[in-house]
Amino acid sequence: MGSKNKLQRFAENLTFDNLFQYNYEQLINLPFEYKGRWARDFFKNDNPVVVELGCGKGEYTVGLAEKYPDKNFIGFDIKGARLWKGLTIARDKGLKNVAFVRTKIDHIGYFFDASELSEIWITFPDPQPRLSRSKKRLTSPLFLSRYRPLLAAGGLIHLKTDSRLLYDFTLETIKEMGLEPYFHDDDLYSNPNQLEVKEIRTFYEQIWLSQGLTIKYICFGFPKDEV
Repeated sequence: MGSKNKLQRFAENLTFDNLFQYNYEQLINLPFEYKGRWARDFFKNDNPVVVELGCGKGEYTVGLAEKYPDKNFIGFDIKGARLWKGLTIARDKGLKNVAFVRTKIDHIGYFFDASELSEIWITFPDPQPRLSRSKKRLTSPLFLSRYRPLLAAGGLIHLKTDSRLLYDFTLETIKEMGLEPYFHDDDLYSNPNQLEVKEIRTFYEQIWLSQGLTIKYICFGFPKDEV
């Protein structure tokens, strides 16, 4: 994408009332206005709040919002030009249960109060293949410790990935934390069962499937008395 197109998208992003853009300096000096009140004050309902981390162009966030109108969905990503796509699709479809936050995922705790989230989706994140960067993986103990207090009792974390490394790493990590996955499959689309997680596919997911790559999925959470 050319710099001109990026600048145009950045400018248009400023017109969306469902996009929030904050850097670290802003967050530490100013409590986020909807923290603990996303459903009531922003979405104007009492529906569950679901987050997608590293949402890219927002395809999955928008797809979930369209499929589940009785839930509120918020996509997180640092790339504003990518978020423009999801914002545009949500607007064109008239979806009122979608919002996006442009910031680093490390800052998630500034945007949500304890037990505010019912689910977290992590869809095709960078697997950070180098061992020296394993802490950067979005299912590392460091990141799971950030998500844990934000999840409501019985809250779920979903990982969808084409990376065998990240799939195995995540299973091992949750095992080391004394957790058991509720469901996992290292070749999701070969599973003959009618699974809801197979119903939404991103553009790149379709490409990977056409190339014969396998998509892996894990669903897990924390014990209710520990969330």
